[in-house]
Amino acid sequence: MLALPIPTIVAFVLGGLLIRIATSSERPPFLMALLTACAVQSLIVSLRQHYGIAALLPFQPITATFVPPLTWLAFQTASFRQFSLPRDLVHLAAPGFAAFCVIFAPDTLDTVVPAIFVLYGFAILAKLHRSGEDLPLARLEAGRLPARIWGGIGLALVLSALSDAFIAFAFMTGKTWLPPLIVSVFSSAALLAIGLLAVSPGAIGEAEPQRPEQAQNPTEQDAHLIERLDALLETDRLYLDPSLTLARLARRLHVPVKQLSSAINLVSGENVSRYINRHRIQHACRALEDGANVTEAMLSSGFNTKSNFNREFLRITGTTPREWNARIAAHD
Repeated sequence: MLALPIPTIVAFVLGGLLIRIATSSERPPFLMALLTACAVQSLIVSLRQHYGIAALLPFQPITATFVPPLTWLAFQTASFRQFSLPRDLVHLAAPGFAAFCVIFAPDTLDTVVPAIFVLYGFAILAKLHRSGEDLPLARLEAGRLPARIWGGIGLALVLSALSDAFIAFAFMTGKTWLPPLIVSVFSSAALLAIGLLAVSPGAIGEAEPQRPEQAQNPTEQDAHLIERLDALLETDRLYLDPSLTLARLARRLHVPVKQLSSAINLVSGENVSRYINRHRIQHACRALEDGANVTEAMLSSGFNTKSNFNREFLRITGTTPREWNARIAAHD
């Protein structure tokens, strides 16, 4: 019976995910590049650790350091902004510095490579914390899921650096057979987690540009902006579109994304997703009162997942959709 090493299996899984993304209607370039980098890295680990191809040793730390910056760029372009070559070219410094260390300072690689993973992991987590989970290019129907997915990816980058601590401990305790196993298992787990999370529903944003940031307007202008937003939602019923994003709303209102997000937070005390979902639930309630069943009300109101619909329905109405239907039946 053919037995494949774990990194080889992971490489095949990531390759399959890459093919799935490449043949779908949405083909985010940096997500595809990230999956490619993860698959290549996993394959290199397998060929070196399990098939004894020592010539790949100098390339392993270099290819590894492509993963964190590509993760960052996939995160940014899926959640916040379009790619900007002058702004994002700096991220090539990570693999470039790793290549420099391979040639001139190989003893530093055990510190440099984990540090790059930790740096980008914390950068993603910090960006999510500052944004308050409002991701302009993420679909609002997904609620907090996109932020949680990217938070998981950031955490996977940070935790992947723990393998070096375990390797050091293994050498200190004389277990010289353990480091290759640690590298194989930890790198495979981290790469697979990044790949699976990156293709999860909600992680892929809508590639829409943002307008340049401007200073926040006074509170009275925030109130006026929310009046305009409510009027737009009432007339065009944009909230019924499951693919609606904060960026699209901001563009329709001709205001910066941050201004609209801030105005919603200040005036309503809710984040953007919850604010839009309130309109959706109100529409669902009317649909139920008109005789629609729960599934019909859910789909007609801009929700794609029953769990999100039920959770938001309960939060806003204080009851479940089925209990709401029961109340309607009792009054008939």
